[in-house]
Amino acid sequence: MENKERRVYKVVLTGGPCGGKTTGQSRLCTFFENLGWKVFRVPETATVLLSGGIKFSDLSEEEGYKFQENLLKTMLQIENTFFELGESCSRDCLIICDRGAMDASAFISRDKWERMMSANGWNSVELRDNRYNQIVHLVSAANGAEDFYSTEDHACRSETVVLARELDYNAAAAWVGHPYFDVIDNSTDFETKICRMIASVCQKLGIDTGDRLTTNSRKRKFLVRGPLPDDSVFPPFQDFDVVHNYLQTSTPSMQARLRKRGQKGTNKPNNILVATS
Repeated sequence: MENKERRVYKVVLTGGPCGGKTTGQSRLCTFFENLGWKVFRVPETATVLLSGGIKFSDLSEEEGYKFQENLLKTMLQIENTFFELGESCSRDCLIICDRGAMDASAFISRDKWERMMSANGWNSVELRDNRYNQIVHLVSAANGAEDFYSTEDHACRSETVVLARELDYNAAAAWVGHPYFDVIDNSTDFETKICRMIASVCQKLGIDTGDRLTTNSRKRKFLVRGPLPDDSVFPPFQDFDVVHNYLQTSTPSMQARLRKRGQKGTNKPNNILVATS
């Protein structure tokens, strides 16, 4: 009998206000439970704290910084609790995080973020690239589906459309550089948007959804001839180093490689990829 390796897959659902995270989390959970997976849902730390009466408008600059620092500490501890449960689970396990560590960087300046990283011995590359398997950004309705934008059903949200767009953009920029970062925009109706989100997770896991979901997503890479324009003309981006070590295989039709990916000298094993040519 084949001994199938058990999987623990950690996915972050992020995005601006009114993007569909709550619905998406519920639908993704139901889909994978029907496949026989154990699913854990990590709650949004900010909502837990803000529901206790905290208002950003009442905080001084330093209090705001300390709040974000403690929010991140709390988030990491809550996540670690679920991550450990996932590792001990006897079944394939999907862990859905309602936002992740890098989302906190969208709400403070870069200088303060670097200060926070240094003070706590954290590393942005580790938090972004190696803590989670996949990041799915659900674009806010304020960007492309304005007629459906609303904060009425969320007691801790009061953002205008303009502010929601800005927060959505910042949340996406915070995750630029993660090797598996998917953006689910509002180019379709909401039901199809949720199906596209589920399909993106299934695709990364190699799960055949059959006719239960429809998706036309493809991964494209481009080789751009230089010289390139100045960095200032581009949207936020990340430079990173990738090293592929190709391994010997038993057949020429099979390709195996060990990939290392990192930034600023931090280059750690990320994945072993095997593909049929």
